[in-house]
This record gives sequence, structure tokens and C-alpha cells, in this order.
Amino acid sequence: MKEEDQVKPVSKMRYYASLLEAIIVFIFSVYVTHHASLYAEVKASNHVDDIILSNTRVYNFEFLFVYVAIALGLFTIALCLRFRKTAPFLIKTVSLFIIIRSMFVSMTHLGPFPLKLELESKLLNFITSGNDLFFSGHTGLPFLIALIFWRHLYIRVLFLTASVTLGISALLAHLHYTIDVFAAFFITYSIYHIAVKLFKKDFDFFTVEDIKHK
Repeated sequence: MKEEDQVKPVSKMRYYASLLEAIIVFIFSVYVTHHASLYAEVKASNHVDDIILSNTRVYNFEFLFVYVAIALGLFTIALCLRFRKTAPFLIKTVSLFIIIRSMFVSMTHLGPFPLKLELESKLLNFITSGNDLFFSGHTGLPFLIALIFWRHLYIRVLFLTASVTLGISALLAHLHYTIDVFAAFFITYSIYHIAVKLFKKDFDFFTVEDIKHK
């Protein structure tokens, strides 16, 4: 018997209501981060010296920063389809991450490092202006997915590896300051635990049994 056939009718209604709610919140989060990025571009000030960026040349990691990130996004969608009970919690948690990051972006208007990789991605340009630096979404989002699927070894290892790899590529391409990358791990960990409390019903009711928080 399929997983969805094991869910009672009332539970199905609750599930689809929560999923619709999650999608609406996600669309809102994308709208917020788009405008936060535009605001950061207008308000961007001077750059500062950085312990890594000031001592390394610019490396071309556009493939990693753009296309690997897109591939991870598509894989995350596939995970939502595979682990359907987890989907509302996952989408809401990612949305919370995006909204909180947009708040951080709007608080400090530090300009990008002058010598950096120039990206040519229309999709990325819609989401980010390149001035929304703190904190690194490329580092934080894969780490967040790893936390959600922590009890799935292969998924956890994949996304932890991706988080570290994208963080390093962001630094060596001079697309983020060192503090943007390192702070992402600590802030993301906090966001995950806030989400567990904030979306407790989704976490308890919809997440598959073997990835429940203990």
C-alpha cells in the first residue's frame, strides 16, 4: 500500500492545506529576498579587507556556484516528492531561512569585494544583485537540507559536502566575505531549531518516522 493511501481522509486534507500554505509562504519569501537584494544594491557602501579574499586571486567557480546550486535545488524538489510527509516542513523551513536571510541583508550594506567573479546567470541575477552578502545562502541552504535529512546518511553527506564545497567556491571566487560563509553554519543551525518549534505540527505529523527529531 502506498504511503498516501495509509493517510486518513482528514489527514490528507490537513496535509494538502499545509502544503498549500508552505508554497504560498515560499513564494512570499522569494518576493522578499528579491526586493531585499535590490535594496542592498542601492544601499551598498564600500568594501572591506578580508583575511581570505585579500590574500587570494579570483578563481572561476561559476559552474559550481550556479549550476551545481541549481542541480541541488532540483534534487531537493525530488526529495519533497520522495518524502511527501516531509515536504510542508521542508518548504516552510527553507522559506523561513530565505526570509531571515533577507532581514540580515537589509541590515548591513557592505559593498562586494572589488575583485570578484562576474556571473552571467539571468536566474541568479533575478534572485540576487551580488550585494546581498551576509550570510551566504549557497553555504547555508545545503546545510539546512542536511539538518532536515540528518538521519539519512547519504543525503546528509551529499548536502554537507555541497555546503562546504559551495562555501569554499564562494570565497575563492570572491563572491562572499569570509564572515558570510562561516556565520552561515551557525545561523542556519539556529534557523532549523526555530523551524522545529515554529512548525511543530508539520514536523511531528508529516516528517517520516526515521528523521524525526529526538
